[in-house]
Amino acid sequence: MAEKLRLYGFNNLTKALSFNIYDVCYAKTAREQRDYIAYIDQQYNSERLTNILTSLTDMIGAKVLNIARQDYDPQGASVTILIAEGSMVPAGETQLAHLDKSHVTVHTYPEYHPETCLATFRVDIDVATCGEITPLSTLDYLIGSFDSDIITMDYRVRGFTRDMDGRKLFLDHAITSIQEYIAPSTLLRYDAVDINVYDANIFHTKMMVKDIDLQNYLFKTDVYELPPRVRLEIMNNLRREMIEIFSGRNIY
Repeated sequence: MAEKLRLYGFNNLTKALSFNIYDVCYAKTAREQRDYIAYIDQQYNSERLTNILTSLTDMIGAKVLNIARQDYDPQGASVTILIAEGSMVPAGETQLAHLDKSHVTVHTYPEYHPETCLATFRVDIDVATCGEITPLSTLDYLIGSFDSDIITMDYRVRGFTRDMDGRKLFLDHAITSIQEYIAPSTLLRYDAVDINVYDANIFHTKMMVKDIDLQNYLFKTDVYELPPRVRLEIMNNLRREMIEIFSGRNIY
């Protein structure tokens, strides 16, 4: 067992961010579908995911304690990083510090369906911190790190800490919506909906891309090679797939 880290106090607020993205692609033939999965596995293997998470760790001012990563056969990858505050030594006259980070994990789930000719790449990222810093500050970086058609985010704050007078704090920062932590230029690209439970410190936001450029959703096919009727059919299938994922239910 590794040597224990010495703590000088503890902030008991636990902040958990779950970030899920979906990338949808049209791949008609069995070969295109296999090639798409292979492309995703190459682009988002455990090495690249580790680089994304270590950059995220730097952004929230944490220190990496341990990294576990794994690629899977036939597809998918996982990375788990145990993190802690960069310095555990008290500064100046202040005899108080705290373990203000916990862990970051990411898992990928590429899949395709031969009947619909649609392939979906899902990424789940979970960031858990214990302390003053909120993982919400990393949202724009995460959105920019992936090609996201649908995004769902959950933010939960649990436990409590105390101020110097002993008053309990069940939330130590102001928040009414996760959207407050996303750049306006990013929000312009998506339709966004909030479902929040303020009394329980639970915040949920889901987003779906507004505009579809069909060429970006075709795998190894040029849009101008397709007749207008086929283009319209593919667009309808893509939009239906996105709406159902965004809604979390079978609609069509």
